Parts: sequence; structure tokens; C-alpha cells
Amino acid sequence: MSPRLSILERFGNHVREMRKSQGLSQEALADKCGLDRTYISGIERGKRNVALCNVEVIARALGVSISELMRGL
Repeated sequence: MSPRLSILERFGNHVREMRKSQGLSQEALADKCGLDRTYISGIERGKRNVALCNVEVIARALGVSISELMRGL
């Protein structure tokens, strides 16, 4: 039995899925967000506790609402 994923891991997986579904690389998403690629990488790996203002920036860059980005977590 695998341990339950943390909210950070679930959020990171969701960001990765949305990014890939739009055909964006981590670098391209980072550029759209005005954030560093290593920060996006850390988010996707569940290693970063994302500030709410950055959640908004990521949602805008992906063209979704904050609620859509957070849905199902």
C-alpha cells in the first residue's frame, strides 16, 4: 500500500498535468508566470509550499481559474 500523497504532491501533479496538456515545457510555464523554472519544478515534485499569490499567477498562466487549478485536491 502506497502512502497517501500530500496536498503539495497532489497540487504539483495537477499543475504538471495541466502544463503538459497545453504542450508547455516547465521553462515555458515559468516564463509565462515570471517565475524560475526550478521553482516550477519544485512545485511539480511537491517540494514547494506555494504562496497563494503564486497559485494565482500559475492559474492565470495556464488560463484557468484558481478554483479549477485547485479542483480535486
